Amino acid sequence: MAAPAPGVPAALGTSHRGLAISALLAVTVVWGSTFVVVKDAIGRMPAMDFLAVRFTLAALVMIALRPTAIRRVDRSTVRDGALLGSVLGLAYIAQTLGLDRTSPAVSGFLTGLFVVLTPLLGAVVLRRPPGAAVWLAVVVATAGLALISLRGVSLGLGEVLTLLCAFGFALHILGLGEWASRHDLWALAVVQLVTAATVCAVAAAPGGIVSPPDMESWGAVVLTAVFATAVAYAVQTWAQRRLSSTRVALILTMEPVFAGVFAVWLADEQLTWQLALGGLAIVAAMYLAELGTRAVDEEALAAPRLEQ
Repeated sequence: MAAPAPGVPAALGTSHRGLAISALLAVTVVWGSTFVVVKDAIGRMPAMDFLAVRFTLAALVMIALRPTAIRRVDRSTVRDGALLGSVLGLAYIAQTLGLDRTSPAVSGFLTGLFVVLTPLLGAVVLRRPPGAAVWLAVVVATAGLALISLRGVSLGLGEVLTLLCAFGFALHILGLGEWASRHDLWALAVVQLVTAATVCAVAAAPGGIVSPPDMESWGAVVLTAVFATAVAYAVQTWAQRRLSSTRVALILTMEPVFAGVFAVWLADEQLTWQLALGGLAIVAAMYLAELGTRAVDEEALAAPRLEQ
């Protein structure tokens, strides 16, 4: 039988890849749409408490929707899911602490640098350097992020914390790409969210965890817990069985684009040329990555067939 090229999932059809890309894009729409809602909610309650309640409710929703998934949690699922969930929870905490010490625009740009860190870590840790087309896509996406977000940046504690957040998101994407196919999708997602909820609860515990104070805050918690957390990370876990980690990172950079669109639509912000040009750059980066992936797939299909 033919030997698959390194880094190319076996028997991966174009239709499956297209569906995975569409699903992840839908996730970025949800994440982008919740930015205004979350910003208002953490003005009404402590940010760590918000995260703890959000992840706890998300885990409970996933368990309620498919309680049989608990029976499919084995020792390896707990090990891998707990590592992924710990990284995810710590990344959100670092992002939140950093946001208190830097501007939302700078936070958005530095968080988005996981698009650079993901292929770098993949090349160093997994020894899987991406091709030239993918590196070009990463550079173009980073430029797009800078156009959308930056109006000047200095390096202080807030920026360092946010860079740690980007590092955590990159590790989470890489780990999920490695382990998603080894476990039951739902069981792995549940363990991740339970662990992230525990990490956030520990961070919130010194000041005492308070529940959302009003209906608007509860609405934000429910919206982010169900759609932006439970559904979103189930979709990401599924999609990362079908896409490379670097491709996933590139697609997820659409979040600040949609955040900007919703800010213009819902928060009466101005549509600037930087937002429009940055969004086009990120879309172009995704297209470049797709061309690079197709080239790798065609090379793999054209490779000499090897007998077992």
